[in-house]
Amino acid sequence: MSPLEKVLSANHLGKSVHSSDGSLTILHDICFEISQGESVAITGSSGSGKSTLLGLLAGLDLPSEGNVTLMGKDLNSLDEDGRAKLRGLQVGFVFQSFQLLPHLTALENVMLPAELAGMDSPKANAKAWLERVGLAERFDHFPKTLSGGEQQRVALARAFITKPAILFADEPTGSLDEVSGNRVIELLFELNQANQSTLILVTHDGALASRCQRQLHLQGGRLL
Repeated sequence: MSPLEKVLSANHLGKSVHSSDGSLTILHDICFEISQGESVAITGSSGSGKSTLLGLLAGLDLPSEGNVTLMGKDLNSLDEDGRAKLRGLQVGFVFQSFQLLPHLTALENVMLPAELAGMDSPKANAKAWLERVGLAERFDHFPKTLSGGEQQRVALARAFITKPAILFADEPTGSLDEVSGNRVIELLFELNQANQSTLILVTHDGALASRCQRQLHLQGGRLL
């Protein structure tokens, strides 16, 4: 893949939901492209449609209008299994709420996507990634025994173990204190640069957004 190749494009995306009060438009006519290796922040006030947009870009939801092309695949043309397979091979996720499985240890949480992807030596790889994020002493700890910052570092290791082409991060520091949040931000950009992934993150944190090469600002469901 050439350095300037487009890995993601949003083409006239719209998203509406229907309720007893009628139709509510969350996103309207969103268009942009993102190249391999770019870091892009999606910003905007609460309720502006940031997380909805991220879900559409990752194929977790489908648009009411328009389409998303991810790694050369039109997500509208894939069924749910096809979109899940594409995510498993090409995409990593980091969420505000960590989304670790509570009954698995830190090591097992990080191993899981590697096992699902059929990677060689998932246990050794998971240990190496946990060491890389500073959690060599926490292999056998369950999420409830880890601090928020430690849980998010486990989530970072889990997201990067498959060496994803694209990493989506939804408010990755939103539930962390300033010190833990700063540590996670540094790790996120350090790992992303080493992995040469494309980074797309949703944030209301201006300092975090300014670390990205580009910002896409949403207001009232429209891209400014």
